[in-house]
This record gives sequence, structure tokens and C-alpha cells, in this order.
Amino acid sequence: MKEYKISHLVKSEDLNHHGTLFAGRTAEWLVEAGFIAAAATHGRPQDILCVNVHGFTFKRPVQKGDILTIHSRIVKAGTTSLMIHVKALCEIHGGQSVEGFVTFVCVDADTKKPKPHGISLDETQDEAELALRARALEVPR
Repeated sequence: MKEYKISHLVKSEDLNHHGTLFAGRTAEWLVEAGFIAAAATHGRPQDILCVNVHGFTFKRPVQKGDILTIHSRIVKAGTTSLMIHVKALCEIHGGQSVEGFVTFVCVDADTKKPKPHGISLDETQDEAELALRARALEVPR
């Protein structure tokens, strides 16, 4: 599946009491990146709702002035749900800072009930993507 990327400059207002990127702000950005992958693939952002954030793992702190690039891609497609893998990489200091999964559901705009999204995963031979898809199958609901 297509990988989407968004970047954020880490500013003073994004920091916690340790002077590093606040986990809540990071989670906000990760969910936003996941939404972009789901909504852009589906084509109707108004139909996409976040229903679950799965175990974000914070691997290293992010400093003020760093640029965080968040990569997102669909790794599991149910009938009405889409699971997105998100990972954040530091452009200045290098390395992966956080990763996890976010699940979205497609809903009817009028009834607010789940509806089929019509998306299926494409065929891939990419080992990294296949590994993410396998991990997604093991994520608890």
C-alpha cells in the first residue's frame, strides 16, 4: 500500500516537563498521520473515524528543533475497518522515535453506522511491509 508522510517541527509548545516532545502531542500527530492514510485511500474523509490506538512504543526522546517525519500506511483491511501502521523518524538527530497502530472505521455519514469501505490490500513482495501486515494480525482489539 502507498506510504504517506507528514512532517512537524518540534516547538517549545510541544514539549513536556523534561524539555522533550510531549507524548500526547506525539500521539496526536500519529493519529493525524494515520487518518491521512485512511482518508486519502478511501477518498471520503467525512466517512472515517478513529476507533482505537494500539500500543504506541516510544523508543527515544525528541528534542526541540527536531523535525519529526511520520510515515503511515494501511497494513490491515477489514470490511469496515482499516488498521494503519505509523512510525515517527527524527530528521535532525536520526533514528526512530515511536511506532504503533491506529484503527479507523468507515461509517455512513447519515446513520453513523459502520459501512464497507471497499479497500483491499494490494499484493506486495516487500519484506518490511509483509512483516508489518503480519504484526497487524497480532494486535489485540
